[in-house]
Amino acid sequence: MAQRVAVNDAAGVKRTSRVRVAVRLRPYIGKEDEKGEGPCVRGLGPQTLEIINWRNATETLQYQFDVFHGEQTTQQEVFLSSVKPITPHILNGQNASVFAYGPTGAGKTHTMLGSQEHPGVIPRAVREVFQLVRIQERDQDEWQFSVGMSYLEIYNEKVLDLLSPSSQDLPIREDKDKNIVIPGLTHTPLSSFSDFDAHFVPASLNRTTASTKLNQRSSRSHAILLIKVVKSQRIPPHRQQTGKLYLVDLAGSEDNRRTGNQGIRLKESGAINLSLFTLSKVVDSLNAGAAGRVPYRDSKLTRLLQDSLGGSAHSVMITNIAPEYKFYFDTFTALNFAAKSKHIVNRPFVRETVMAPVNGKRAREEQEAGGSGEPQNKRLNVGKKAELPSPLHTHPHSPADSSVLDRLLALEKMMLGSPERERLNLLKTVAQSRREIQKLKEKQKELEEKASMLNKVAGGQSAVMGKKDSEAPLFRTDLNLLHRKESTAARPKKQQAVVTPLQVSQVQPLQQCAVVCKPSQALGKKKKHIQKISDGKENSSKEPSSGEEVNWESRLDSSLLEQSKQKILQTLNSGSLKELKSLQLIGDKKAKLILGWREINGDFTQMEDLKKIEGITAKRFSSFIKANILSAMGQ
Repeated sequence: MAQRVAVNDAAGVKRTSRVRVAVRLRPYIGKEDEKGEGPCVRGLGPQTLEIINWRNATETLQYQFDVFHGEQTTQQEVFLSSVKPITPHILNGQNASVFAYGPTGAGKTHTMLGSQEHPGVIPRAVREVFQLVRIQERDQDEWQFSVGMSYLEIYNEKVLDLLSPSSQDLPIREDKDKNIVIPGLTHTPLSSFSDFDAHFVPASLNRTTASTKLNQRSSRSHAILLIKVVKSQRIPPHRQQTGKLYLVDLAGSEDNRRTGNQGIRLKESGAINLSLFTLSKVVDSLNAGAAGRVPYRDSKLTRLLQDSLGGSAHSVMITNIAPEYKFYFDTFTALNFAAKSKHIVNRPFVRETVMAPVNGKRAREEQEAGGSGEPQNKRLNVGKKAELPSPLHTHPHSPADSSVLDRLLALEKMMLGSPERERLNLLKTVAQSRREIQKLKEKQKELEEKASMLNKVAGGQSAVMGKKDSEAPLFRTDLNLLHRKESTAARPKKQQAVVTPLQVSQVQPLQQCAVVCKPSQALGKKKKHIQKISDGKENSSKEPSSGEEVNWESRLDSSLLEQSKQKILQTLNSGSLKELKSLQLIGDKKAKLILGWREINGDFTQMEDLKKIEGITAKRFSSFIKANILSAMGQ
């Protein structure tokens, strides 16, 4: 089982490490400018340089860094003063990072790779790592070391494996310990520097390069070499420390007006400039010191450099600049970026795990994977209760005893914390409620038994008395809850308005009224009621038959009847739309039809001509005559 153990320095306080910034000035290439102004940058000392103020040529701007490498500085001097001091941290379980920054054509690749005669930072740093490993293996028998390498490039925002050129774009992930990892990236074990050289040289040829107006072999991608050193203890408690060295050769920022980029070169230049711009935003966010978001995820480059800038690595940035005036603005920008970067503070720590001895295939797999201890952590999560106490008895004198014991105590405290008390209180409440429900059920059963006994007693008394109405039990227990018994009592009917059909007997008083010509008040009310009934008969299917029509006309005074018909006929022939609508059973539609018929055929000669109007049948005509005559007589 592997556990991560926090390791502090001797003082007991976690160390901080500021990003070291070195500036290297490339020698002047070619002839001087036509104006004969010479270089725009010059060194003033081992840490200071100055650049001419482009607004005023008589003034200069001075910068101070950790190291300044002039034009005559060799590759050996750059390595000894800037890179070598951070390499021992790798063998102590800490991370280190070296990256070259600057405009295109300023000598970054030469600084990192160098040549066969003058090797650069990368081959010298790897050789130094193997020398330190040999020294410690010789002096410390209880430790064994394993070294491995990975090599990748970021081309057009794609992560490509240079040790396996056939691979596709690789993802960037973050593990549970906040470490940046790349699943699927090739990890090659190394035994010596010659072994490294045999893998690194062919992989370097796989890197994307192209020719521009400023550089015959311009890097079109960011290259990152990872050297991983795992230091394992042979004896209990089998401690394991993992250190990583990042060696980064950044592609240079480009001015497409001077490089002449077109087509695919222009697309590459856009991706390079965008990633470097994101790198500048990350530096600005870290220098701001606020608790805001640092845009590491905005670019693949800054995502991989997350541990180098503001992370846990000992970092060194070598800023390469050119002295020619045509590089003036690129140099000025690079110096300002370097000045901001030197204020970034990292917080390195030792990555150490304590492992139980594992035999067989599992040991070889964990050694090849760098001793991350993930399989043991997974087993710890699956069987926590069974495996947590085991480290206390496996190695009684191991340094992990106190840390495991603290974790067990914290776990016990958490289990007995506030959520556990709430759960126990809830269980008590539920148990009490169940007891109350059981008591209620017992009481209900007792009441039902008493009700049954009373029913039996009431049934015996009814048999002696011989009363029929006492046959029903005194208590009914077979009814459902909240069940309302249907009442057998006759419910009072609601009073409804009943309209009786028009009968001859109802017209009889009207006939007498027509003869006497002295209608009473009661008869007048009856006439109005009959009128209302007649008004609603337009759509009624119960219309009087022809026999009834003759019957009611015979009961009226003939002179009055003829006078009413003439009045209605006059209204039909000369009445307006409003006067026609005032007739009984004549609505807006029929009134318009009457006006249309009258304009085409002339006046109505007789009342029967009204049957020629569309929609007026014989029955409707009879209803019309009856309703209007009765209405005229009632006026």
